[in-house]
Amino acid sequence: MIKIAICDDEANIRAYLSSLIGAQSCPCEIVEYASAGDCLADTQKIDLLFLDIELAPSSLDGMALARKIRERATVTQPVIIFVTGYERYVFDAFDVGAFQYLLKPVNEEKFAQVFACAVEQIAANRENPQKGRVLTLQSANTSKTVPLDSIYYIESSNHRVELHLKDGEFAYYAKIGDLELELQDQFFRIHKGYLVNLSYVAGYSKTEMTLTNGERLLLSKYKYQDFVKAYLHFLTKGAGL
Repeated sequence: MIKIAICDDEANIRAYLSSLIGAQSCPCEIVEYASAGDCLADTQKIDLLFLDIELAPSSLDGMALARKIRERATVTQPVIIFVTGYERYVFDAFDVGAFQYLLKPVNEEKFAQVFACAVEQIAANRENPQKGRVLTLQSANTSKTVPLDSIYYIESSNHRVELHLKDGEFAYYAKIGDLELELQDQFFRIHKGYLVNLSYVAGYSKTEMTLTNGERLLLSKYKYQDFVKAYLHFLTKGAGL
């Protein structure tokens, strides 16, 4: 059973999207919200969210609502599909980790294709809950979401942190200690300057760690025993033991 939410200030759009969902061969439960505030106030778990970008009357538009949802420290995040009448919002949508977008008026065939892909993504997230998690970064009045599984490790330097990603680096002002607390179930601080994604540990000794991308990082002797315990716990949890 998939829990689906529709957030749109127009009742006819909510009804139309609900009918399109009902036409798909997938057991689901649908809840509707007429405003960003209503959606944000409901803390029940949602697997898939169809979200209008221009919501009125509201102090929050759909983009701001998506950012607030992404900031929640939940194990899994909903798959978000934006529904908008304006193509100019497309690139902003992907900045908040949107799965896809649909332009109004929504084409039934396109809807079916996007919906099927979203269901596959939800199934994958359920098999590996960590894969669906994202880190929301606030930098220079902008918000950016980064999937946790795209981060090899996080490095601290001069009140800034640098994310070493699969597709490059991204630096912003933050405290590595705060990130350590937020990400402790998947990352481990092996050194005062390094917070490592346990998914990408290829090997280690008492003084050094090797990641799957070939990089080698210092492993503090004071962190070694706690690291080994955390890593073994991570591996057994991932294997369902």
